[in-house]
Amino acid sequence: MIAIGLTGGIGSGKTTIADRFAALGATVVDTDAIARSLTGAGGGAVDAVREAFGAGFIAADGALDRIAMRDLVFEDPRARAKLESILHPAIRAAADRALADASGAYAVLVVPLLFETGGYRDRVARTLVVDCAEQLQVERTARRSGLAAEQVRAIMRAQWPRWRRLQMADDTVWNGAGADALDPQCERLHRLYAALGAMAT
Repeated sequence: MIAIGLTGGIGSGKTTIADRFAALGATVVDTDAIARSLTGAGGGAVDAVREAFGAGFIAADGALDRIAMRDLVFEDPRARAKLESILHPAIRAAADRALADASGAYAVLVVPLLFETGGYRDRVARTLVVDCAEQLQVERTARRSGLAAEQVRAIMRAQWPRWRRLQMADDTVWNGAGADALDPQCERLHRLYAALGAMAT
């Protein structure tokens, strides 16, 4: 089975596009969902996070305090590197297991920092970037998360700029023109990926 690496900036609509590919029959493996599972109450990474950062970063329910940790890692690059050294290997291992168990013509591996981390490039046959205007990214993320616009822009500055992601992409989906414009783009790419998957078997 081949895997397609799906990425895009915060608020670009990665989940929306992944859901469309799932509806078309692809297996979706979402590394953000894996990370949430690992850092949720009883998650496999919680003890390591507590040991590395202290109990103050664990919420009352036993899950990672995501707000406290987000504030820390955006201020302290060393803390970010420490957190990544805990989470990234565990996320990759879980993603590999999910891909090995995947069924269908192809899999979609959703990795928000696919290009930035480089840790998944050898796992995917092609890369797909979900793109939209930066102002739309800010509006969507602020509406969804409750973050202030400047907080969203700070997250965006920590990611690759749009032009660099687009330069690296094999394929793109434009998610700035409304839901009706998405289906034709996703259906065209689904046909391509299904054909590639059939060739690989």
